[in-house]
Amino acid sequence: MRKSLLAAAVSTVALTNVALAEVPSVAVDIPPVYALVAKVMEGVGTPDLIVQQGATPHGYSLRPAEAEALQRANIVFWIGEPLEPWLHRSIESLAADARSVELMETEGTTELEFRQGTTFEKHGHAHDDEDHEAEGHDHDDEAHKEHDHDHEAGEDHDHEAHEKHDHDHEADKDHDHEAHEKHDHDHDREAHDEHDHDHHGHDTHAWLDPENASVWLDVIAADLAALDPEHADTYAANAAEGKAELKALIDEVNTEVEAIRGKNFIVFHDAYQYFENRFGLSAAGSIRLGDATDPSPARIAEIREKVADLNVSCVFSEPQFNAGLVQTVFEGTDAKVGVLDPLGSDLPLGPDLYPQLIRNLAHTLTSCLK
Repeated sequence: MRKSLLAAAVSTVALTNVALAEVPSVAVDIPPVYALVAKVMEGVGTPDLIVQQGATPHGYSLRPAEAEALQRANIVFWIGEPLEPWLHRSIESLAADARSVELMETEGTTELEFRQGTTFEKHGHAHDDEDHEAEGHDHDDEAHKEHDHDHEAGEDHDHEAHEKHDHDHEADKDHDHEAHEKHDHDHDREAHDEHDHDHHGHDTHAWLDPENASVWLDVIAADLAALDPEHADTYAANAAEGKAELKALIDEVNTEVEAIRGKNFIVFHDAYQYFENRFGLSAAGSIRLGDATDPSPARIAEIREKVADLNVSCVFSEPQFNAGLVQTVFEGTDAKVGVLDPLGSDLPLGPDLYPQLIRNLAHTLTSCLK
């Protein structure tokens, strides 16, 4: 009898291990994407997060555990190369056999052009379905290349090495070995330099539009089902539930921000256009143009003038960047300083992180501007 029970227990463990082995190993880039994938995988498994909470995706150095997560991944969900060129290289070297899903590249994603200049004019970027089908997902390769290769140098970047790194083929002939080493291996510095671009092409902070998140839930479910047909119904049901939650969330946030529409505010860097566009808000400007370089004195002067001219009451820093810079820029003005977090740095990691992130943005804006 004992032998029969032992055999049954061993058999059960073996079957359980087989079932677990059939669940794809999933890696994701940032916490908001983690939340969406975790929602779709509820009851089946959980993804591995690459860019840890509190860090910025614009430049990141992989830890050993994160590199291992990429190596074992069957599929990687990430925003895309324009946001994370360093991750593109890591996927190519560590997860070449994995399915790579750039969410910004998926059909149905609303995309907005980068806003230009220190201050922003009132804008109306909402895409109707016909416009989006005609141009929303039809990526301009030239703009994409421009985004990848026309980068401003970071403060610490060696100028001569940068001239060699910039894709000038004549200069490439004169590359010395040290410049190659810096180009190939100094990922953190290079990632910052690459992302501090001239803001041509599409804004990459598309996860802050819940309609995009809703589209991506279906994409995630379909890609997981293709790798794991046995759980396809679960993935589809979870995605449908998530989409219903996001629809209710959009209605909830629209009601909350009604009182602050038309009010002016300044953000640390231009990361919130998708949220603004979805909910009828508009930042008056950003302190930083890019994500790696501090603003020039001229830019600071222009922002301060805008604060006075428009009677801007609130300016928002971010937990991923130096909040002291915001205090310095607005010292002596009447503007209040708040904190907007586009990544959910201090939220519990799980399926609820994404809707709570969107709620927190609405709460923070409303509390400061009301």
